Amino acid sequence: MTLWTASEAAEATGGQAVGDWQASGVSIDTRTIAPGDLFVALKAARDGHDFVAQALEKGAGAALVAHIPEGVAEDAPLLVVEDVQTALEALGRAARARTQARVVAVTGSVGKTSTKEMLATMLGAQGRTHASVASYNNHWGVPLTLARMPRETEFAVIEIGMNHPGEIAPLARQARPDVVMVTTVAPAHLEAFDSIAAIAREKASIVEGLEPGGTAVLNADIEEAPILRAAADTAGARIVEFGHEAREFKLLQTGVQDGMTRVSALCDDRETDFTLNTAGTHFAMNALGALACCATLGADAAAALRALERWTPFRGRGQRERIALPGGMAELIDDSYNANPASMAATLATLAAADGARRIAILGDMKELGPQAEAMHADLACHEGIDAVDKVHCIGPLMRALHAALPETRRGDWSETSQEIAERLQALVKPGDIVLVKGSLSMDLATVVDALRKMGNGAEPDA
Repeated sequence: MTLWTASEAAEATGGQAVGDWQASGVSIDTRTIAPGDLFVALKAARDGHDFVAQALEKGAGAALVAHIPEGVAEDAPLLVVEDVQTALEALGRAARARTQARVVAVTGSVGKTSTKEMLATMLGAQGRTHASVASYNNHWGVPLTLARMPRETEFAVIEIGMNHPGEIAPLARQARPDVVMVTTVAPAHLEAFDSIAAIAREKASIVEGLEPGGTAVLNADIEEAPILRAAADTAGARIVEFGHEAREFKLLQTGVQDGMTRVSALCDDRETDFTLNTAGTHFAMNALGALACCATLGADAAAALRALERWTPFRGRGQRERIALPGGMAELIDDSYNANPASMAATLATLAAADGARRIAILGDMKELGPQAEAMHADLACHEGIDAVDKVHCIGPLMRALHAALPETRRGDWSETSQEIAERLQALVKPGDIVLVKGSLSMDLATVVDALRKMGNGAEPDA
């Protein structure tokens, strides 16, 4: 399948094509590049121009560059532009403009990626669906996702994130969604924002990209809901809400049993019961919002529900696994990809509801919380989910505050790094335990997860 021809890409970006090439994909990483991809030489931690020759050797169809790199022939298949990032954004806008896809964009402090994956599963069951890969939700991730979108796409799901003020609205304008969803607003990135209200205003700015007549799907249960509603009203959006306090998609009851979450809701006044193939009441809320998005997009509700019941979270985002240890099985809740106070509270509640001989939490620092970071870590000791945890092991300088605040009966080990805890796991985890691993990505909790998997005979992902 041809995604871009040289002439199409040149017209979209205003660049100069060298050669009459075709590209079947778009890539920014030579480690995962596929033959036929257009390699985009972005400048990030390293300059992508340094890898153009390698990309072409691996079979890239062409490279998007600001100049011909050293070691690359002048007649090599290239698209030469003034600025690579700007050209990638132009390519994404052109891809969006040429498709008739119905687009939903998802943002929020917690649950963006899992909700995006739910939507991709639900919509993928009833039409050609394109979605963001992993957490490609920033200034390069959104245009890259758009640039990869085939023109025959029927549904698209775009994840939009932020670290600083003013980031979401420009990305939303590139995506031009028909529907936007805000999963929730919670303390995250407080180093760049002076309040949760400021975070809410930034999340709400996603409505600035809505197509005329578009819909905002909003969480009705959060204190910042009025801020979201006001922004949607100003944008002229139709508002659909989800949550316990919502009228349109009202969450009635949730329960966790046998590693699954059973949900009862009213969806546009219709009683709806469904089961998620994972444990966690926070997943139920996101699923209800995803159902609201599907209904607003005109998707078939029954087909969406059937697909939703097949969905399971990705590794690092709440996936549950059985780990074979000498002498028996342990269970792992792998939520090691990211953390903030809201997601930590939700996952602790999941651990508290789980059945196991012992409930063990291995928690790493939550980053980007600003001057109240230590207090927010210590406050976790008061979370009701902690009362059901037998031992809490802490990793990182900020988690030292939680370690000190825990009662002695629940206070486990503290270490500076994940590697130190990983080396002591055999003394900390026993057969019959259920183990939660969670922290911010930079804490490298994946080291602990990998060490758990290696303790016995490997993992059995839950069905």
